[in-house]
Amino acid sequence: MQSALRTAIALAVLCLPLAAADRGPHKVKTERGVSTEMRDGVELIADIYRPDGDGKFPVMLQRTPYNRDGARSSGPILASHGYVVIIQDTRGRYDSEGDFYPFLNESNDGYDTVGWAARLPYSNGDVGMFGGSYVGATQMLCAMAAPPNLKAIFPYVTASEYYDAWTYQSGALMQWFASSWTSGLAADTLRREVARRARLTDWAFQLPVEDYKLMSLPEPDEIAPYYDEWVKHETDDGFWKRWKVSDHYSQMNIKGLHGMGWHDIFLKGSIKNFTGLRASAKTAEARENQRMLMGPWAHAGTSPEGKVGDVVFGKQAVADMNQITIDWFDYALKEKRNKFATDAPIQLFVMGENVWRGEQEWPLARTQHTRYYLRSSSQTRGGVLSTEKPASEAPDRFTYDPANPVRTIGGRLCCGDAIPPGPWDQSSNEGRDDVLVFSTPPLEQAVEVTGHIEVELYASSDARDTDFTAMIVDVDPDGYARFLTDGIVRARYRKNTSKAEPIVPGKIYKYTIDLWATSNLFKKGHEMRVYISSSNFPRFNRNLNTGEQTSNATAIVAARQMIYHDAEHPSAIVLPVIPR
Repeated sequence: MQSALRTAIALAVLCLPLAAADRGPHKVKTERGVSTEMRDGVELIADIYRPDGDGKFPVMLQRTPYNRDGARSSGPILASHGYVVIIQDTRGRYDSEGDFYPFLNESNDGYDTVGWAARLPYSNGDVGMFGGSYVGATQMLCAMAAPPNLKAIFPYVTASEYYDAWTYQSGALMQWFASSWTSGLAADTLRREVARRARLTDWAFQLPVEDYKLMSLPEPDEIAPYYDEWVKHETDDGFWKRWKVSDHYSQMNIKGLHGMGWHDIFLKGSIKNFTGLRASAKTAEARENQRMLMGPWAHAGTSPEGKVGDVVFGKQAVADMNQITIDWFDYALKEKRNKFATDAPIQLFVMGENVWRGEQEWPLARTQHTRYYLRSSSQTRGGVLSTEKPASEAPDRFTYDPANPVRTIGGRLCCGDAIPPGPWDQSSNEGRDDVLVFSTPPLEQAVEVTGHIEVELYASSDARDTDFTAMIVDVDPDGYARFLTDGIVRARYRKNTSKAEPIVPGKIYKYTIDLWATSNLFKKGHEMRVYISSSNFPRFNRNLNTGEQTSNATAIVAARQMIYHDAEHPSAIVLPVIPR
């Protein structure tokens, strides 16, 4: 738990790789433990770093559940460049009053805090917000409320809603994130609850003396009641709609820099925030001032040499987050003509080639959507990926046993280091009987894939419900299978995630598996490889194949799966190929 918590705290400020920006010209004054009252009387606590001198300055605001102390080094650096930097503990976290429940109070508390920050005597009234992961959520939820003084945001590695691609993906619970993140948060909540329950003078009367109670511990469900709520609400119902940021883009009049990583757990939502605001923000100025920074990052820090997972992308993959924050708000709040005024609005990192490139739109207009069909092969290495359509081919078969699921190896994960995120070699899963492997021959020329990826899968199962998973990897001549992106679909939610629709055992259905997005150059001599299976655990919770709702389900049934790839059922992966 402590490891997960330390990771979560680090993510509040870092999330993307961090290098130190130079200090600016201003000396900095620090005010700690500054209180401000929310509309319901709850007091929230912040630290303020500001230029020590006369004048009024724009505000950089960060609202974090991970302990405002995490900004003690970065806060003074940012403030020295002419900003009032406010780092606030969110409601129910660390020194702030109230009870923490994810998302519930962030719109109102954000609105109230932005207004308070704008009225400070040394503030010029313009406020920007910044930070990643849940700290990005505090920005997006605040922007939903449209506080008039909020002019710009810098959310990174965060989501656009909190059902899809935060808690669930195509109906499957993102179990590792939901459980590990909650465990990390629970440490501070437990500390607060133990202190609240303390009755030291009463316990002092206890006899014999050694039976002194020491502390009163709450039940685990009392520490994070929202975890059970998330599991119970496995459909995209009204419970989630109140926090669906993507429904509110048209109300937002803000400039936005959206940072994201190809290996991040919230990539889909980060892209959606950029494209949604660029298309639908309230004013033309806001729509024209959306920027996107897409690196090879995971939901964790990057080493000085640019290592993510077990892949070194080079120093060009290391971002100076303090400097990017300063440059962005210099442009968005101070109207300086810097790189954000002159560079292409989209900066993306092409893996494999390991270079940055500027683009004007997303998805790229020159994309050639190319189907690589899943084909049978008599070779022992597995099936084939081919641009040629299949004719008459027998289906592939495997048995998915929830008691022995395919284990997650890296990829889009958070939180903690028990299962490290990022690109890792996937080849150790290739020998399993429940993993189908489809590969191109070694490429005769390099192929760039940049954009959204889907698998169109024709499959049947003898169970009442099941999952189908897909993953694409880049295989080098030595057999190293580098993770690129993956996806899942829960059969009963194959049409939509608002209502479960059972499948008929034995019936063939077409499933669309959303693999989100990537940017990768498959070099000459490399292979494109796709894995098809029915589990990726614990990244996603196991489908027990019974058709029961996830909550309270324990019965396990093995499912016999059939994957079809013939003229009538042309299963394929659809790749966004970029011509060169």
